Amino acid sequence: MPDQRRAGSSDTVQFEVDGRQVEVPADGASLLEVLRDRLGQRSPKDGCSPQGQCGCCTVLVDGAPRVACVTPVRRVAGRRVTTLDGLDDVERSTWAEAFCATGASQCGFCTPGIIVRLSGLRQKGTPVDDHAAVERALGAHLCRCTGWRTIVEAWDVVTGEAGPPAAQRDLQAATRRAGIEGHAAQRVGADVALGRGGFADDTAPAGALVAVPDGAGGWAVGETLTEARARAGKVQGRRTTAAPTHPLEVPPGDWHVTLRTAWVEPAYLETDASWCAPGGEPASPLANGGAFGGKLASVAAGAARELADRHGRPVRVLLSREDTVRSGPKRPPVAAGVRADGTGTMRVVRTPGVAAAIAAAAPGLRVEEVAVPGPPTSVALRAAGWAEASVLLAGAAGRPLPVRSPAGAVAEAEVSGDQVRVRVACGEPLDHVVLRSYFIGAAHMALSWVRSEGLAVDAEGTVEDLTVRSFGILRAADMPKVDVEVDAATGPPVNGSDAVFAAVAAAAWIDQGCPQDWPTSRGARR
Repeated sequence: MPDQRRAGSSDTVQFEVDGRQVEVPADGASLLEVLRDRLGQRSPKDGCSPQGQCGCCTVLVDGAPRVACVTPVRRVAGRRVTTLDGLDDVERSTWAEAFCATGASQCGFCTPGIIVRLSGLRQKGTPVDDHAAVERALGAHLCRCTGWRTIVEAWDVVTGEAGPPAAQRDLQAATRRAGIEGHAAQRVGADVALGRGGFADDTAPAGALVAVPDGAGGWAVGETLTEARARAGKVQGRRTTAAPTHPLEVPPGDWHVTLRTAWVEPAYLETDASWCAPGGEPASPLANGGAFGGKLASVAAGAARELADRHGRPVRVLLSREDTVRSGPKRPPVAAGVRADGTGTMRVVRTPGVAAAIAAAAPGLRVEEVAVPGPPTSVALRAAGWAEASVLLAGAAGRPLPVRSPAGAVAEAEVSGDQVRVRVACGEPLDHVVLRSYFIGAAHMALSWVRSEGLAVDAEGTVEDLTVRSFGILRAADMPKVDVEVDAATGPPVNGSDAVFAAVAAAAWIDQGCPQDWPTSRGARR
């Protein structure tokens, strides 16, 4: 039992964080809120609180991994909490260098929690070649960017199972390539894996007010996140037992192949956030990553500016996981039929710009935009419209075809059971580690889209799946290895991962025999 005298009074909680004793009010806050907002420990990240499902806030409590967002701070009274910043300096640096060297970190939001868990796994004496144990440990996490395989490779580097990283890299060139692949500024460096990429909420000043959506189109404001959420009446989201919803029916016709896709959540890890001082410029929600196009129309920055001016104080605007799922843009669902010659009809949920994107990739498809009840959609999400068109053309041909993106990259993919191969030409590579990481991540997103992802949306258009686990994202244990070949080229560098996404989706669909409805393996998401 913990020493109750050292654990604090009835009004306070005392515990150890990264080697120092702290005492905080016993006011019902979570360990995550206490660490981030009261103690300034920003390495644990908030990706889903209080769902406890994304793993971004993982810390060690007396040496055992725990997600801080669902741990009331009173539960750690008298105990020892270790964040990523509390790991031994050499160990922390070793993990960071390995993640950077293998491409196991892109935006760097999920990786602090992953490193903490893998460090705990290593300290338990897990055999260095026990990849199954590593994949089971990663089952407690969500990483949308990397496709998992590079994280397992980083484990091998740290544990000595793999050799040391190869030659020195030009991190400026790597940063340039990351920005091209992510469609937003993204820095590459070992410290990024430690969560130090400059995320919006990490840079907010102490003492700022906190604003969250109030559920009625406005904002609930409080001195703390707990207070703001209490004023908003926030209720934790749930997952439904209903199947993913296909809002459109395939148009009538004599088709060679047909396809229906469901509502799909972008599932970026850093939920929309910003902060602003009165009269200042708000922090960008795209601080170190593009969120696959999902944050381009985020309301967070505008709200932060308006609320800061209104209250005369800095204000942090934070959207919860439930907020981003309810209000964030989704990939436009389609229902289509295509003939063997590549002509046909594609119905698509009405979305500005989607018809042009489809026509550019498949001019033989007639596009019907249909207004249906549902969450907002956006053509800004990764390859929206033209990826679906490319998939249909491959289905019509009965074999994977080279995919040319609007940017001019060309990707070829082969999927055979648990074997994935991609070959890409995307101009001057700049940095092969970044390219490989993005291509494996795009392959993961494509396989996940085809096989397991989808949201249930009711007849009124309300999203019913609000938790991270309900999105159906492919787990580490289910992600195959991806062989990547990058064509040497001297032309201008262009985005290649979007072409990989479309090419792998087409190849995965063909490998399964072109079943009409995606996700093709609904059981994988439940």
